[in-house]
Amino acid sequence: MKTMMSERRNPNAPANLPTRRQVIAGAAITFGSLALGLTKVRAATGEEISRTAESIHQENVFKASRNRVYEALTDTKQFNEVTKISAAKDPSISLEKSPTVMSPDVGGAFSLFGGIILGRHVELVPNTRIVQAWRVAYWAPGIYSIARFELVEQGAGTKIVFDHTGFPKGDAETLAAGWKAHYWESLAKFLG
Repeated sequence: MKTMMSERRNPNAPANLPTRRQVIAGAAITFGSLALGLTKVRAATGEEISRTAESIHQENVFKASRNRVYEALTDTKQFNEVTKISAAKDPSISLEKSPTVMSPDVGGAFSLFGGIILGRHVELVPNTRIVQAWRVAYWAPGIYSIARFELVEQGAGTKIVFDHTGFPKGDAETLAAGWKAHYWESLAKFLG
């Protein structure tokens, strides 16, 4: 009697064909090599995909209509007043150096807080949504994030559902604090 380790051949099979064990071993080696190759490919492409992207989500309610909030965020004169409130508590903001500029058009540029914040309007849906390509002046040239303001009716007031994504890694805490201090608190005072 043959042991389990020995190979049985089909008596009708030609002698030069590989045994079943050789076929299984060859397949295992092939699939193992393929898996190893895919692991190397995954490792190489994994370096191109960030799995740790930071984002900011904030919600704030203001005692003003959606129209009033929208205008305060998109009108040069009104946002300049918001900036003045912020500049009163932050000496790094100088409107003399760079005045507030806010285009009313999609694709139009803006420069805020004495030129510290720059960008362009990507989408403007009156009284509903503002989407901006947004950057801090000290970021590397060509680096923009996306700031999205969704204006939601909240009783007699307006809730801004705000999301900020695509900014340089490590900037989340500073940006989140900046949104609170320079936008939301100053906007609340301006809207009274």
